[in-house]
Amino acid sequence: MPVEQARERYRASALRPRGQGGEPDPTVVVDEKIDSLDSTPIRCRVYTPRSDTDRVITYLHGGGWVTGDLDTHDLACRVLAASLGTVVVSADYRRAPEFPYPTPLHDAIAAARWTGRMFPDRDHVLAGDSAGAQLALGAALDARANGDPRIAALLLMYPPVDPSLRIAAASAHTEGYLLSVEDLTWCYEQYLPDARHRSDPAVDLLRADLRGLPPTVVATAEFDPLQREGELLVEHLHAAGVPARHVPGPGLVHGAFLIQDIVPAAATNAQQVVREVDALLTAAHRHTA
Repeated sequence: MPVEQARERYRASALRPRGQGGEPDPTVVVDEKIDSLDSTPIRCRVYTPRSDTDRVITYLHGGGWVTGDLDTHDLACRVLAASLGTVVVSADYRRAPEFPYPTPLHDAIAAARWTGRMFPDRDHVLAGDSAGAQLALGAALDARANGDPRIAALLLMYPPVDPSLRIAAASAHTEGYLLSVEDLTWCYEQYLPDARHRSDPAVDLLRADLRGLPPTVVATAEFDPLQREGELLVEHLHAAGVPARHVPGPGLVHGAFLIQDIVPAAATNAQQVVREVDALLTAAHRHTA
């Protein structure tokens, strides 16, 4: 379907009436502007929870680099802010196909650096779901290379890390479970119109040098063509000496973190994801102290 129609459908689904779980604890929400690496202003939304524990998250939304925005992932950011007691900076990076790779990645990097400047001396988490998780990992590689910002942990929920799609195509769930390999193919075509970029380390992340990255939580979903990619990413992180925790999602589909208000199993899984991130940050804080 046309890009605008895909965006409208994604947005309508994300902004449906909420389930009985209600809104998480109240937060103060403020929209801000960030200067991107090319000085183009991009929006971000800052969530400050009622109970602030001196942590901060830069959050990068999913949507295949094409759909998704600050509003579609508002609930996810509120949940993270309230449950982890952390400020959350949700970045509205520019999207493909109008702005293909590397612009979304550069915006993610700019957002992470802005968060680091605005909230210094906090444990800083780079987080994202789906395409946002892929951008978060790419931004973490940049932070490692440049020493800016300091990242305490990564949260990567069902990340796409194999642009060849060979791993996804071998999945038992290539279609019929919300996200299909055909969908992934279309998204990569929008994000990477120049196929030569598919071998870039910030794109072909299973082949990237992952040494020196911060402790990482990787969440996957059982009925997701990206499940095996997430599992392999955990293996590669371990092989690179990175402490990594895997949170499987039995019975769940891609995008599970966004449906926790209507699917009890997704809510249970989301709570486990939050606990693992909290455990990583607590351990890192103790080590620093």
